[in-house]
Amino acid sequence: MTMGDMLNRNGHGFALSGYINCVGEPVHVTRESIKGNGDRLFATATKERVNKIVVSLNERRGTLPVREVLDCKLNGIDVIDGPSFYEQLTGKLLIENMNPSHLIFSEGFRITVFRKYIKRLFDLLFAVTALIMSLPLIFIVPLLIKLDSRGPVLFRQKRLGEGENQFTLLKFRTMVDGAEKDSGPVWSTVGDSRVTRIGKLLRKTRIDELPQLFNVILGDMSFIGPRPERPFFVESLKKQIPYYSERHCVKPGITGWAQVRYEYGDSIDDAIEKLRYDLYYIKYQSITLDFLIVLDTIKVILFGRGGR
Repeated sequence: MTMGDMLNRNGHGFALSGYINCVGEPVHVTRESIKGNGDRLFATATKERVNKIVVSLNERRGTLPVREVLDCKLNGIDVIDGPSFYEQLTGKLLIENMNPSHLIFSEGFRITVFRKYIKRLFDLLFAVTALIMSLPLIFIVPLLIKLDSRGPVLFRQKRLGEGENQFTLLKFRTMVDGAEKDSGPVWSTVGDSRVTRIGKLLRKTRIDELPQLFNVILGDMSFIGPRPERPFFVESLKKQIPYYSERHCVKPGITGWAQVRYEYGDSIDDAIEKLRYDLYYIKYQSITLDFLIVLDTIKVILFGRGGR
């Protein structure tokens, strides 16, 4: 995807002035969009009246016009690297080009003890309040599940949490009892025949996740964080996706940045896409971002997006 494609798709008030061709870098854009070369970067930037330069080279050594870029920086033009601009536009990390130094030396990825205490306090207050407010549903939903199909009201399943420690996830049962007896662990798909009639409604409204509030109170989960995954899938995804284990450095959540930004996934490509959002949340986690996730979660519940 070119910079122009990214801007057209994501917007955010940026307008592309053009590209600068650096020696040794392959050109994947039209000639008309190339405004010059690296030797006259500052002059070109001044002429085009740009206020931001995005440096996105496959190999910077020997091709980046350092002097010209520095002149732009010292004259008030913002200079940002490609991956950081990608994060700013999309709200996710470009994990394909990420290396360990990006995680180690980045300004983000700071998980302090103070933030953990504040987040835990927020989790307890919200979980208790949400349980009190949802008491009518907690009594009505089990009755509807029993009337709709045979089997237990609660669905219990082993998931991996912080530090890849196992815990038992609680949900209202939305599938027929023994749904994976013959198939083994599989992702749910669109129009999954194993989902019961009442289960479809519970999944669409996310009411099936109410029992996870007890997981939050017990300390296995947070209200906001990466979606907890099953051990079987984690072991498989760790072998196929770089940095997948890093999502377990925080507690999993009932909702999260990936859950509200990307619909339910049932493939490796979906897992990669959701990891981009999970790592973005871990890198930039803050009270402000948590508040935005809460607002987006309310929208998801009201409009029924993402459930299967």
